[in-house]
Amino acid sequence: MQEKNNVTMDKITSLAKRRGFIYRGSEIYGGLAGTWDYGPLGVRLKENIKNLWRKKFIEDRDDMYEVDAALIMNPKVWQASGHAAGFTDPLVECKKCGKRFRADQLRGEKCPECKGVLSEERTFNMMFQTYIGAAKDDASLTYLRPETAQGMFVNFKNILDTFHPKLPFGLAQIGKAFRNEIAPRDFLFRAREFEQMEIEYFIREGEWKEQFEKWREEMLSWCQEIGLPANMVHEKEVEANELAHYSKRTIDFEFDFPFGRSELYGLAYRTDFDLRNHTEASGVDLSFYDEESKERFIPHVIEPTFGIDRTVLALLVSAYNEDSLGEEGRVFLKLPYAIAPVKVAVFPLLKNKPELVKKAKDTFDNIRKKIPQTVFDDNGNIGKRYRRQDEIGTPFCVTIDFDTLEDGSVTLRDRDTGEQKRISVEELLSVVQKHKSV
Repeated sequence: MQEKNNVTMDKITSLAKRRGFIYRGSEIYGGLAGTWDYGPLGVRLKENIKNLWRKKFIEDRDDMYEVDAALIMNPKVWQASGHAAGFTDPLVECKKCGKRFRADQLRGEKCPECKGVLSEERTFNMMFQTYIGAAKDDASLTYLRPETAQGMFVNFKNILDTFHPKLPFGLAQIGKAFRNEIAPRDFLFRAREFEQMEIEYFIREGEWKEQFEKWREEMLSWCQEIGLPANMVHEKEVEANELAHYSKRTIDFEFDFPFGRSELYGLAYRTDFDLRNHTEASGVDLSFYDEESKERFIPHVIEPTFGIDRTVLALLVSAYNEDSLGEEGRVFLKLPYAIAPVKVAVFPLLKNKPELVKKAKDTFDNIRKKIPQTVFDDNGNIGKRYRRQDEIGTPFCVTIDFDTLEDGSVTLRDRDTGEQKRISVEELLSVVQKHKSV
């Protein structure tokens, strides 16, 4: 049996829809570009990622405070942050077919769709506009947030007043952000609605290089822990002329997607840009008072950013495998146990034998008490059930057969090798639970 990762974006999108991970947004109406709906398995996959991230970066530390800020904020926030004036992409429009493109992603001077003449380049602000209240005027104009970071900066003083943390400490947030992308593309990679896991880690200015290196190592450790192959993750130092307006140093962690090497995560040193700007714009003092040194100053910030949707895509790509197991071969997702949306699947050998079905359901109920992400499956023959569970990345399948009725043993099948062995239910729980860590 030889494994091959012959992955293409078509294979990933097809599997994602076929097995209930991800669907096109508003599909029955022809879809809406740049939007995606997560199905039952996609939701589980995302939640597993978020839970692991929350455990590693919040629950297992004593210097983190989690917040969940509003999606819609006072528009003055985006003026102070620089987004209202500078959060733009270069836009060109075809004078023949009317389609719009990002100028920095085009090759050549003609429309890639119809070869028509393109307009002059102009800037396009990517924030989604909306209005508060009944009137639609400048006074009621605001935006859907284009990033989660500002929700943490505007809550900085609240955390100081409520919890009195000592430096260094961080605010963490998991939440949605929105960007009106000119040309969303590559499935989940560039969408108009997406989810972020983000940290703003507040430090003394003189510590930034040391803290930046610590977070670089933490982010690489995270990639390894969730099962992303080290040879598919690459660090890219962002050139000075390409840095965001708030950044003094940024590293992009890039991944080898089927469409090319592109950004997965980011690590930025934002200096004191945000807190200082919000202090000036709001008139509220956002400085920190150090009890030990008796100093008052505005902290600097290290920002690790993790995109959940890009994490899902990277995991599907790296876990996708084809091999020669069986007569026709198979597709399987080699997802780590802690990431897999289903941990164990329980089958009756035959669904038309009531005694087998009852025993299988009893076994399923017992396993599910210990391992919640367990499913019962009696749809189709046993071979089709194995293939279905392989495609969604289920690490273990348990089959209840006539021997089970006699001696209580079951057949345990391993996803990666296809190996099957007889085992008692008590041993089964012990074997499976050894895989609880990633």
